[in-house]
Amino acid sequence: MIEGESAALPPGRLAEEIAELCRRDDGAVLTFERLLNSVVTWSYRDREALVDALGPPAGASGGKAPLLRPRGGWLLRHIVSRGIQSARADEPGGSSGAGWLELCQHEAMDYAFGARTGEIVRRLRLGDAMPCLLSEASRPGGAVEPHDLVARLGTYERAGARPGAADLGLALLRCGGGPAEPGVVRAAERLELPEGPRVVTWLRQGGLPHPAWSRERESGEPERPSRRRGARVGRRILVGTEAIEGRGEFPRQFWSLFRKFEPHIPCPYRGLHCRDRYGVSVLPWHPEIVAARQLSDVASAADRDGQGDPVFLPALAMSEGPVGPAVHLAVAYGLAAAPDEDRLAAARAAVLLAGRDRLDGALLGREIAELVRLGTLKVPLLTASLRAAAAAPGGAAPVWDVLASALPGLLACTRPQLHGALLAVAADCALRSGARGAVPEVTALAERTGSSQLVAQARRLRDALAGA
Repeated sequence: MIEGESAALPPGRLAEEIAELCRRDDGAVLTFERLLNSVVTWSYRDREALVDALGPPAGASGGKAPLLRPRGGWLLRHIVSRGIQSARADEPGGSSGAGWLELCQHEAMDYAFGARTGEIVRRLRLGDAMPCLLSEASRPGGAVEPHDLVARLGTYERAGARPGAADLGLALLRCGGGPAEPGVVRAAERLELPEGPRVVTWLRQGGLPHPAWSRERESGEPERPSRRRGARVGRRILVGTEAIEGRGEFPRQFWSLFRKFEPHIPCPYRGLHCRDRYGVSVLPWHPEIVAARQLSDVASAADRDGQGDPVFLPALAMSEGPVGPAVHLAVAYGLAAAPDEDRLAAARAAVLLAGRDRLDGALLGREIAELVRLGTLKVPLLTASLRAAAAAPGGAAPVWDVLASALPGLLACTRPQLHGALLAVAADCALRSGARGAVPEVTALAERTGSSQLVAQARRLRDALAGA
C-alpha cells in the first residue's frame, strides 16, 4: 500500500460488504466511507476488476432504493452503477455547481454530501484519476485527521492527479478542532499541488470557524389544544446562526452552509429525510450548525405528526465539536417525541453527552421547563424518556442535574398533578446519585397535607436530598 493511501478492500470482499450494507439498510459512517474509498481506489487501480466484481446492479439506478434519498449500501450501488458507465462525449466534468439552485436552507448538509457523490460519479464516468478518497472519515463521527488529509494529497501528487473540488471541500469541513500540529503543517507546505497553499491556511486556522448564534422563540402564546390533523398548539424555541466567511473556494453546493440561517423562514421543500448520521458527518466539528438547521424537523416529532429518525440525536452526541443551545434543544424535543424509538434515541443521546462530559444539565433542564410551559412538550412522554435515561449505566446523576434545573419551572406550570411520576424519577435519581440540597418548590409541595402521588413523591425527594 502506498504511504498515506487508505486500505482498499479486495473487489470480491467489497461486493459482499456493499450487499450486506443494503440488507441492513444503513450502517456506520466509517463503514460507508471505507467502502466508498474502496470503490474509488479500485476504479483507479483496476477498473475491470471492480466491474467484474460489482457489475451494474439491476435497478440500482432506477429509483428502487428504500429511501427517497438513498444512503449506505444503496447509495454505493447507485455510485457504482452510474460510475462504471462511460460518459457521453458532451458530458460536463466540472463540479463547481455553476447554475445550481439552492432550494432549502435546512438541507445544507445534504447539498454538500450530495455534491461529493455527484462528483465521484462524474469522475468515474470520465475516467479521471482518483487514487483515493480525500474526505474518507478517520473517526466514527466523520472527522478527518489532518495528517490523513495531507498524506492522501501526497498520494494524489505522486500519481499526477488533481483532487476533486467537492471531495477536497468535504475533507476540509471534516478537518478541524483547532490548528493542526506544526509537523503536519510543514508536511502540507511541501505539497506541490495547486491546492497546497489553501490546505496549509486551513490547517493553520483550525478548520471552519464557529458562527455566532441566536436563540429565537416563536412569537405568540400557546393556543388551546386542537383535534385538527397535523395541528400544532405550542410554541417552539429555535436557533439561528450568522454567516461564515470563506465560502468562495468551495463548490456552490457548499455555500448554503456558510449563509446566515434564519430558523423561522418556512420552506416548502423540507421533509426529504436528510436528518441522519451522514448529514451530521458533514460537519463533525460543528454539531451546533447541524442541530440548528434540523431543529424544526426534530421538534415536529414532538408537537405534531412529524417523521422521526432514531440515529440523528446519538450521532449529534458523538460529534467532535462543542455543543450548545441547538444540540440541547434537539435533545429536549427528542425526549418528548411521539415515536417511541425517537424518545429512546434522545435518552441515549443525553447519556452519551453526559458520558463525554458535554451535557449541560442545567441548560437542558431550563429548556425543557420552558418548552413545557409553551405547550410544545408533553410531560408524560418526558417522564418516560428521563426514566429510561436514568436507568442506563451512569445515567442517574446527569438526569438529576437536568431535573434539578427543570423542576422549579415545571412545578410552576398548570396541572401539577402531571408531575407526580416525574418527581418519582427525580427521587430515584437523587437516591442513586447521592444528590444533596433543597429545591424550595419541592419542599413546599412536601409540606402539603394529603397522600396523593404528587405529595408523596415530593416528600420522598425532599428526604432523599436531605440524606434522610
